[in-house]
Amino acid sequence: MADIRTAQPRAVAQAMRRRELLTLVAMCLGVMMTFLLITATISALSALQADLHVSPGALIWIPSAYTLVVASLVLSAGTLGNLYGRKRMFCVGVVVMIAGGLLAASAGTTATVIIAQLVSGLGGALILPNSLAILGATFTDPHRRTEVITAWAASSGVGLAIGPLLAGVLLDHSDWHAVFVSTAVLGVITLLVAVPFAAESLALGERLDVAGALLGTVTIAGLVYALIQGGQDGYTAAPVVAAWILAATGAVAFVLVELRVTEPMLDVRLFASRSFSAVMTIAAVSLFGFTGVAVLTVMFYNNVQHLNALDTSWRMLPLFGVYVVTAFLTGRVIRRAGFKAPLTVGLLLGALAVLGLTRVGQGTPYSQVWPLFVLFGAASGLVIAPSTAAALVSVAPERAGMASGAVNTARQVGSVMGTALLGSLFTARVSADLPHQLAAHGVPVTARAPIEAAVASGSTGTRPPAAQVRAAVEDAFTSGVQTGLAVVVAVFFAGAVLALTAVHNRPHQNGTHRAAPAPHPGHPLPRPPPSRRALRDAPRRHLLPNTSPDHPLTKVMGAPPPRGQRRLRPDGRSSPRPPPSAAP
Repeated sequence: MADIRTAQPRAVAQAMRRRELLTLVAMCLGVMMTFLLITATISALSALQADLHVSPGALIWIPSAYTLVVASLVLSAGTLGNLYGRKRMFCVGVVVMIAGGLLAASAGTTATVIIAQLVSGLGGALILPNSLAILGATFTDPHRRTEVITAWAASSGVGLAIGPLLAGVLLDHSDWHAVFVSTAVLGVITLLVAVPFAAESLALGERLDVAGALLGTVTIAGLVYALIQGGQDGYTAAPVVAAWILAATGAVAFVLVELRVTEPMLDVRLFASRSFSAVMTIAAVSLFGFTGVAVLTVMFYNNVQHLNALDTSWRMLPLFGVYVVTAFLTGRVIRRAGFKAPLTVGLLLGALAVLGLTRVGQGTPYSQVWPLFVLFGAASGLVIAPSTAAALVSVAPERAGMASGAVNTARQVGSVMGTALLGSLFTARVSADLPHQLAAHGVPVTARAPIEAAVASGSTGTRPPAAQVRAAVEDAFTSGVQTGLAVVVAVFFAGAVLALTAVHNRPHQNGTHRAAPAPHPGHPLPRPPPSRRALRDAPRRHLLPNTSPDHPLTKVMGAPPPRGQRRLRPDGRSSPRPPPSAAP
C-alpha cells in the first residue's frame, strides 16, 4: 500500500515535468521559426531579384515587410493572448505563418511575395509575446523561469543560424520557392508539439485597451517605416519626416492614454523603475548589435571577399553556435551571480570583439576572424537572453504577457535599427569613400561616374570590372563595414555602463517587482494561502471552527478558551497560543 501511495505522486510529478519540457520545446520551435524566416529570406534575395527582376527599392521591402508587421503588432498581440488565451493566440500565429509561407512559395510576382511577408509578420507577432508569456505562466519559480527564458532566447539564435544554411542548401538544389516551404514545415511540427502539451493561460479580469492598442501600433509602425525607408530615401525626405512626426505624436498620445485607463495594455509606470527601463534599453541594444554585426558581416563576405550565401553561412556558424551554447548556460550563471555581471561583462566583451572586427580587411585570413566571432557569440549569449529574462522576472507572473510584449517590442525595434541605421550608414560611407578610392587606384576620371552609379544601384554589369576598379570598390565597401562596426562598439560600451549602474542584480527581490492591479470584480483572484508564521500566531478560534471535544483537531491542539477570555503564559502574559499542557 505504501508503494502505491508513493508511486502515484511520483508518476504525477514525472508527467508534469514531461509536459513542461514539451511546452518549452514547442515555444522554442515557434520563436526559432520567426527568426529563421528573417535570415532565410535575406539569403534568398539575390535569387528573388534575378527571377522576379525586383528593383532595389522594392527588394528591401521583402524582408522589411515582415519586420514592420512584427514590430508594430507584437505589443497588441500580447494583450490578445492575455484576453483570449495565450496558447490559442500562439497556435493561431503558427497557422498564419504557415499560410504566409505557402503563399510566398506559390508567388509569381514581387507584390505577392511582399503580401505573403505581411501575412507571416502577423503570425510572428502573435507567436513571440505569447510563447514567452506561456513560459512565464508555466514556470512560476523565478530561478527556473530565468533558465527556461534563456533557452527561449537562445532559440532565436538557432533560427538565425539555421536560416542561411538552410537557404543555401535549398538554393543549391532548388529555387527560392523552397526556402519559404521550410517555414510551413517547421510550423506544422510546432503545432504537433504545442497543441497536446502546452497549457492554456490568460489574465483574468483584463479588458482590451482599444485606444492603447491602436496608438501603440501606429507609433511603432511609423517609427519602423521611418527607419527602413529613411535608409533608402534619406531621413529628411518628406514621407520619412511625416512618419517621424506620426511616431512622435502617437508616442505622446499613447503615454497619456495609458496613464488614464484603469487596465492599460502597457503600464507605462513600469518605466518609472530605473532598472526596468535599463533592461528594455539593453534588450534593444543587444539585438541592434547582434543583427547589425550579422548584416555587416554578410555584406563584407558578399561584396569584398565575393563568397556565396552557403560559404558565408559556414563562416558565421561559430558566431551563432557559440551564442546558442552560451545562452543556454547563462541561466545557471544568473541563478548564482544575478543579472548585473552577465549583462555588463557580455556588453564589454562584445564591444572588444567588434573592435577587433573593425581591423578585418580584404586580405585577412579566416583564421584571424573566427576567434572574434566566437568571442562575440559568447558575449551576445550573455546579454540577449538575460535581458529578456530580467524583464519578465521584474513583474508579477500575471503580468507576464505585458512584460513579454514590451521586451519583444524593444528587441524588434533594436533589430530594425541594426539593419536600417547601420545599413544606411554603410551605404552613405561607401558612396562618400568610393570617389577617393577610385582616384587612389588610378581609375580614369571619365570612368568614375558610371562606376559610382552602378555601385549605388547595385548593378554588377555584364563584364567583370578591371583590377583597379574591383580593388577600389572592395576598399570602399570595407570602409563602410568598418564604420558600421565602430558604431556598434560605441553603443555596446554605453550599454555596459548602463547595465553596471542601473540594472538591479535580482529584480524579483528588489523594487522592480510591481504588484498587479486590482482584479476585475467579476473575476477575483484566489486568495494566497497563509504563511506558517500566520498560522502559528493566529488565534485558535480561527483555526478550529468546530470546537467540539470530539473534533480531531481539538484533541491534538486543545480547545480554544471561551469567548472573551485569553490564555496566560507561565510568565503571566496573555497569549493566543495554547499552553504546553494542552498538548497530548
